[in-house]
Amino acid sequence: MIKIIVHGCLGAMGMELDALLKDHPRAAIVAGVDTRRREAGSYPVYSSVLDVKEDAHVVIDFSTAGAVDGLLSDCRAKGLPLVLCTTGLSKDQMLQVEAASKEIALLRSANMSLGVNLLFKLAAEAAGVLAEAGFDIEIVEKHHRRKIDAPSGTAIAIAEAVNSALSSPYDYVYDRKDRKEKRRPDEIGLLSVRGGSIVGEHDVIFAGEDEVITISHHAASRRIFAKGAIDAALFLAGKEAGLYSMKDVIAGGI
Repeated sequence: MIKIIVHGCLGAMGMELDALLKDHPRAAIVAGVDTRRREAGSYPVYSSVLDVKEDAHVVIDFSTAGAVDGLLSDCRAKGLPLVLCTTGLSKDQMLQVEAASKEIALLRSANMSLGVNLLFKLAAEAAGVLAEAGFDIEIVEKHHRRKIDAPSGTAIAIAEAVNSALSSPYDYVYDRKDRKEKRRPDEIGLLSVRGGSIVGEHDVIFAGEDEVITISHHAASRRIFAKGAIDAALFLAGKEAGLYSMKDVIAGGI
């Protein structure tokens, strides 16, 4: 049985993990970490990973970018593998992630969904063909009103996947309000929509002359992200230090 600490356990994603892991045949939550320190019911809640008394094999994080610095430090101190699901990290934090991966097994993904990770692959393959044919590339992402980072980490990851397939990288454009010029061919537009309770929608639009191809992923619930995080935790437990991704989880067989 893989023993899991959930960092950000009292948030929406922490609750999803709790629901999926209650009767899971291979994994269980042994402790949670959350600044609010309310009772979670089936496991104790601490204010930091360092305070956790229970033995664990891996940490799953669904928190905020502001909590990641301390989390990385704590996991390094305790030698705990980490599934890092929080998005909106700064460049400095990404450097800290790389440094931490030299000491612990660390899996980071902009999105934990199997479908979204397939979308990365499909978008790159399409870009490799369509960009050369003169198609413009736009990415539209939609999320609930409470999401604090924009564009989403998934949208940026899609743009990076697209750029990886091009002979020379395109520039990212987030706002055209003050630009009084026609669209350049070597740019990727990223548009963010925030409203209501939208779980997550991503459209990659390839717009050519007289035809448009759109690759889309719509998340119907947060459960898909929780399930992906659990799959990642099962994969990561016991792994050697290094930086892993959902590609490794998929390749290893879910």
